[in-house]
Amino acid sequence: MSTAYLIVTLAAAAFVGFSAVSVFTRAKWVVEPITEYGVPEAWWPWLGTAKAAGAVGLVVGLFVPAIGVAAAIGLVLYFAGAVVTVLRARSYTHVAFPLIYLAPVVASLALLA
Repeated sequence: MSTAYLIVTLAAAAFVGFSAVSVFTRAKWVVEPITEYGVPEAWWPWLGTAKAAGAVGLVVGLFVPAIGVAAAIGLVLYFAGAVVTVLRARSYTHVAFPLIYLAPVVASLALLA
């Protein structure tokens, strides 16, 4: 395991974990946009849980690489879906936000391979 992989993976897990906590605590800067995108409030706990599970999976992946790969792939799909959701809502100025979370996950996956 390289030092770069370790640092990038822990940073990715921290970013995604922060995002999960933001959904769980219903931070205003998260709730307002996802409401505008048309994401039903009933989905929010599931979305937060998916992010939290992905963050934990990235950390576990440091010890069990298959779990890390599965978590990273799941998070890539999650944030790709978030990009699509933002684009469908025509909120083009917000596209950068899911990409900010996606980038370290992709980097982690690339460094693992």
